[in-house]
Amino acid sequence: MEKEHQIFGIRAIIEGIQSGAAIDKVFIQSDAQGDLMKELLKVMKQKSINFSYVPVEKLNRLTSNNHQGAVATISPIAFHDLETLIEQVLESGKTPLFLILDQLSDARNFGAIIRTAECTGVDGIIVQKAGSAPVNGDTVKTSAGAVFNVPICKVEHIKDAIFHLQGSGIKTVAATEKTDNNIYDISLKEPVAIIMGSEDRGINPSVLKIVDEKAKLPMFGTIGSLNVSVACGAFLYEAVRQRQ
Repeated sequence: MEKEHQIFGIRAIIEGIQSGAAIDKVFIQSDAQGDLMKELLKVMKQKSINFSYVPVEKLNRLTSNNHQGAVATISPIAFHDLETLIEQVLESGKTPLFLILDQLSDARNFGAIIRTAECTGVDGIIVQKAGSAPVNGDTVKTSAGAVFNVPICKVEHIKDAIFHLQGSGIKTVAATEKTDNNIYDISLKEPVAIIMGSEDRGINPSVLKIVDEKAKLPMFGTIGSLNVSVACGAFLYEAVRQRQ
């Protein structure tokens, strides 16, 4: 991790959060205690900062400095406001194409998806603040720099983002094996947001209940699923094909 993209030390992280730094994720030593650590946890929860508990060895790999049991990663990009972005895309006159990533956690998969999204003209990527892959050096490298060209929105809850998209006239289509509908039989010509799930669990069942349509890719081999970045590419390029 690039040193300019991290903050180490409990007090420094607290000050960074309170000053509005673009904190992407905080790694906390699993057995850390003390009043200052409690204050950090309180501030992170107030600001909805994504964090996870890790062994001290993980923190030592992130930095050789005195981290005091906490290391924060700073996003190299500025995140966009979802409502503002939707308005801008609608006002532009083009047919919107959004991508929602429901709890995708691998930074390299995230970067690969961003790269494909940039190549297919995606107007914005929507992720949830908690539990999503960080935008770090791996993400930037795997995206081949595309992360700087595609607007990314962080939201409190994926379901609220879906409701807002639907209320703006944008159809939501979930990529899931739990349907009989083939992606090639679903219309992607109108304003649409495609939803991809996490690497291990797929799309949250509560999210599947509120989407407009569900679709799957045909599978002919013995393996039952594709890597999420590969599946996402297939969905996005089907949208491109239909719109040409």
